[in-house]
Amino acid sequence: MHTEEKRSDVNLASLLLFDCFNNEFDEAAVISNDSDLTLPIEIVVNEFKKEVLVINPHHRSKISKELVNVASSFYSQINRKLLAESQFPAELRDSKGIIRKPSSW
Repeated sequence: MHTEEKRSDVNLASLLLFDCFNNEFDEAAVISNDSDLTLPIEIVVNEFKKEVLVINPHHRSKISKELVNVASSFYSQINRKLLAESQFPAELRDSKGIIRKPSSW
């Protein structure tokens, strides 16, 4: 799996906290193994008493002990078969038109 830095951890942390502060969820699922997310998850769980499930997206990678320690629940990897079965179709239609999944996905 090829990964690249796109500030996604900062964006995810910011939106997790923003949504938490605005009481937009009772439980959150974070798909990451990035220990940079430890503090925001810890704040949401300990200070706001909300559940945060952390799912490691990488198959058989080293698991972040920091995330395991702060998450309400932790799954060590995504079940690939279940993930494939959970995808939207390549094309969806709504009241505004057609939505197509990018071919790179």
